[in-house]
Amino acid sequence: MNIQYINDNQGRPLYALVPIAEFERLTADDEAYWEDIPVEQEYDSSVTIPGAVVDIMFDKNISIAAAWRIYRGMSQADAAERLGITQSALSQIEKKGNRVQEKTRAQLADIYQCSAAQLAV
Repeated sequence: MNIQYINDNQGRPLYALVPIAEFERLTADDEAYWEDIPVEQEYDSSVTIPGAVVDIMFDKNISIAAAWRIYRGMSQADAAERLGITQSALSQIEKKGNRVQEKTRAQLADIYQCSAAQLAV
């Protein structure tokens, strides 16, 4: 394949120019060029989450557990007290990117009046 590169002033590639035939092959909707790749979902796709919870999660850039707590109008201190843990421990649980243990999800679901599956997203 004959590809030409256009570089910036530091020599880093910015663009790649390809022959039109190659471009057309790459952008064709011809299924002969594409392979189906099976996807395994990590979560139950039938679980729904209220739009308001999703909005909180994205607007505040926080975890789903923290978004549910805010949606229910609770402070970290209130939720931690109901869980029987410290506010600091709940803060760690709610840290974005953390996977909450199943037992803890069940406890949070009870407090936040949602299902544990809604906290597993």
